[in-house]
Amino acid sequence: QVQLVESGGGLVQPGGSLRLSCAASGRIFRVYSMGWYRQAPGKRRELVASITSGGTTNYGDFVEGRFTISRTGAVYLQMNSLKPEDTAVYYCYGKIDTTGTYSSSDYWGQGTQVTVSS
Repeated sequence: QVQLVESGGGLVQPGGSLRLSCAASGRIFRVYSMGWYRQAPGKRRELVASITSGGTTNYGDFVEGRFTISRTGAVYLQMNSLKPEDTAVYYCYGKIDTTGTYSSSDYWGQGTQVTVSS
């Protein structure tokens, strides 16, 4: 099995920064992509950012250049210029081959709370 463990959430004032980290462990043959989704109370889960094994990145429209995703083993999300509307639970995900057959399954972390408030 695969585990994704997130860290780095917390409380920050508007305009502040946070850095989220996510490390994958377990039976991993290859990682096709990793990234972050978020879900605010009463809202649908939405893509924040993703990065493929080749380094291609994709961001939600609301990011507007404020966040940067990177990966060196673990995946990181640097969030700057945070706004109150960024408050949500942030979930790490990975599209991972755990069988060695070039197939993939989606795996999720337990989520980390990000609260932007003065």
